[in-house]
Amino acid sequence: MIYDRKELTHVQLVDIYRRMLTPRMIEEKMLVLLRQGRISKWFSGIGQEAIAVGATMALEQDEWIMPLHRNLGVFTTRGMPLHSLFRQWQGSKDGYSKGRERSFHFGAKEHHVCGMISHLGPQLAIADGVSLAYKLASKDKVSLAFTGDGGTSEGDFHEALNVAAVWDLPVIFIVENNGYGLSTPVSEQYRCESLVDRAKGYGMQGVQIDGNNILTVLDTLKGVREYCIKNQKPYLIECMTFRMRGHEEASGVKYVPKELFELWGQRDPVQNFETYLALKQILSAEEIEAIKEETRKHIEDELALGFAGEECQPDVEEEMGDVYAPVPVSSNKLDHEDLRFREDLEQTRFVNAITSGLDQSMQQHPNLVLMGQDIAEYGGAFKVTEGFVERYGKARVRNTPLCESSILGAALGLSLEGYKSMVEMQFADFVSVGLNQIVNNLAKIHYRWGQNADVVVRMPTGAGVGAGPFHSQSNEAWFTHTPGLKVVYPSSPFDAKGLMIAAINDPNPVIFFEHKALYRSISGQVPTGYYEVEIGKARHVLSGDDLSIITYGAGVIWAEDYASEHPELSIDILDLRTLLPLDYEAIRAAVKRTGRVLVLHEDTLTGGIGGEIAAWIGEHCFSMLDAPVKRCASLDTPVPFNMALERQFLAKYRLEATIQDLLAY
Repeated sequence: MIYDRKELTHVQLVDIYRRMLTPRMIEEKMLVLLRQGRISKWFSGIGQEAIAVGATMALEQDEWIMPLHRNLGVFTTRGMPLHSLFRQWQGSKDGYSKGRERSFHFGAKEHHVCGMISHLGPQLAIADGVSLAYKLASKDKVSLAFTGDGGTSEGDFHEALNVAAVWDLPVIFIVENNGYGLSTPVSEQYRCESLVDRAKGYGMQGVQIDGNNILTVLDTLKGVREYCIKNQKPYLIECMTFRMRGHEEASGVKYVPKELFELWGQRDPVQNFETYLALKQILSAEEIEAIKEETRKHIEDELALGFAGEECQPDVEEEMGDVYAPVPVSSNKLDHEDLRFREDLEQTRFVNAITSGLDQSMQQHPNLVLMGQDIAEYGGAFKVTEGFVERYGKARVRNTPLCESSILGAALGLSLEGYKSMVEMQFADFVSVGLNQIVNNLAKIHYRWGQNADVVVRMPTGAGVGAGPFHSQSNEAWFTHTPGLKVVYPSSPFDAKGLMIAAINDPNPVIFFEHKALYRSISGQVPTGYYEVEIGKARHVLSGDDLSIITYGAGVIWAEDYASEHPELSIDILDLRTLLPLDYEAIRAAVKRTGRVLVLHEDTLTGGIGGEIAAWIGEHCFSMLDAPVKRCASLDTPVPFNMALERQFLAKYRLEATIQDLLAY
């Protein structure tokens, strides 16, 4: 192996050696502990240390890195205390994730390291978002994301590189090509000659390097970092390397030909660099042994501290309390009863109320970025952001490629740097291709390692407009089952504006449903000023004695229309407004008022949130009931296109019969 030291001093070369030796010796110790049964699992990066160490050394301490399983060198080079790492790996209370995560599935904001999730690919898009934040703030910085050869087969790889290229983001993508994705060889992963060849297809520069040569890695990364900052462009680096252990220790290495171990064993990054330092008389044999002994002692001392870490004592209140980031106290909260005291009211359509909430939020938060397909000059499919690009510029109102997953990941990346973001799904149906980012990345990140995800996802939803099965779904139940998300679904212009502002102000990920059929069909009195409607608080729409209808979205309009058409009935209506978290106090009060409850929603019956509400009422309010809880929902079919079929599909079609059945019990 040929090393080009360039201007590096002896002291710097020795420092590089120490930094690369540390993760190697930690891993060797961890393998011993694994055999002793003192740790449960390990993903080894032995043989790949030069990449993680060299890349981290090339970056500034406050530049974000998105590592994966085999990047221990990132954590050690960033100076994260070993005893804290050991406690993390042991699942200790005082590890980085309070025992909630394992191995390298954690992050640390103070070290600018973003924790991975098992799905691997989503890390790449987060790097896009961080780099976008740097670009918006005019900071001369880059972000860096790792992936493996197997990870390049994921759609997230394509989306992240494409967005980085289209938006001219200063982000570095490193592919650690170690020949195998678990046991699948690269010959079964791709057909291009080299992965770096893909860079051309995205309109970016790329280079393939020897990932086992620490000086090559360090020098290349320094140069690439300068290029990305100067040109405000992304860069792809393919590092050729090999892992000398299995995917994880339990998988073994039987699937790897023995001759590969012999070949790559001769290219060991630590041993070769050590030999180089000895041959150049930079370190003597005695000095090398002294460094190893010093490192060994440091590891043992830190390991002792690590094993002395606090054991987890399960605490339900603490676990539940860490699901969401704390919400700042607002002095601008209003609700419907406050309208009679306001003079700044104007009759506003539902769609315009959402626009107003977004517009005033853009004024309130200079760090708020809007992203979505066609939302800039075109104003969005429903013209919600029409005129925004003229007022706020294309830097903050950003058209996106058709890649929902990457944009949602970029939104999380913006959060790492303190930005707020709104992502518009052109239709709620399309969110399915970005589901992983929402339910596994955005939703869990605060619980996992205390990082907030300050992201609002707007979801034009619902049927009734003859749009068929891919533009009409009510998919809110997909998200109400996911702890860490907040799910909002307004039914009035007043609530639409106030909840939008509250969602933007909330540091947690909010899924904001907007019924398309309500956009231009309903209007109401809305304050022209800036105000919030509290997330998690239901609204008592109408008082009654005969039965309570608990509903949300278009269901509120259906219930109000039915009540006005049947003055002989005394109907009580509760608009949930927020579906996660639910306002159980308001639900209990609705049950108590009438003793007969109908849960109404446009979503299909099976698995809809109505089942959860009915179950909760049965469990907690049984003594208040005069009849079983009834559900009125849409048919368990996809949403049909034909208008007659769609009318039959909708819950509204069965509302009369369900109410009469409930009253007759």
